[in-house]
Amino acid sequence: MLAGISEKNRKILDELNRSLKGPFSIKEASKVLEVSESEIRVTLAYFVRKGWLSRVKRGLYITVPLGTVNPQEYKENPWIVAERVFSPCYIGGWSAAGHWEFTDQIFNSIVVFTQRKFRNKNMNIQGTDYILKFFNKRDIGKTKSAWVENIKVQVSDPLQTIVDILDDPPLGGGIRNVGDIVETYFESDYRNDTLIINYIEARGNKTINKRLGYLIEVLSIEAPELLMYCKKNVSKGFSLLDPTNEAKGSFYSKWNLRINARIGK
Repeated sequence: MLAGISEKNRKILDELNRSLKGPFSIKEASKVLEVSESEIRVTLAYFVRKGWLSRVKRGLYITVPLGTVNPQEYKENPWIVAERVFSPCYIGGWSAAGHWEFTDQIFNSIVVFTQRKFRNKNMNIQGTDYILKFFNKRDIGKTKSAWVENIKVQVSDPLQTIVDILDDPPLGGGIRNVGDIVETYFESDYRNDTLIINYIEARGNKTINKRLGYLIEVLSIEAPELLMYCKKNVSKGFSLLDPTNEAKGSFYSKWNLRINARIGK
């Protein structure tokens, strides 16, 4: 016995630590330890009660470092949890904007674009709120790999992040925050006025052109060719500048937008 753990159980925990990175399922533990799922289910439940494992969600576990003061409160990195629970997926919206340093605003929720359909678009796992956005395989955006504690997680690349929040402003924290993010993007080294057009066309929502063109104009961003592209590709009918706000405000026919939010100072 050492630190209250028998030699047998310590070997099991060591094997789980060595073989499984990040949260693992009962099936994965069963395969690694070469025992039946029913047997390992009981073992894992025992380890949780003893504080040697922590349950991320039903059927998903993480190992807990020995000596942890409050094992039941031990949490996995939220991005790793997202990759494990919602895959195939990528981190996007305001979470990706923060990753690329387009915003320094702190959000308590993680935005996840996922190909898996869930009944609820809002989920809480280990005290972290996740905002889910479903996308079809054909609509998957461009992503980059980010390494989090030696685990690879997908995050929308800088241009995809901008297109995603223009397509769905609530995922960028509302259009005012989207405006701040867009402005910072155009000041960054990631800016590419030609390539972002390809991203917009791939998404296939011309409302993006309306919002982007309007933001370029009202924020006095110097991007004449991109502005011209947006103007030529404005769809018919009026769209809300910010779909999270009430359908009120003036109609701006140049961009076919109803200006229901104030942008800039």
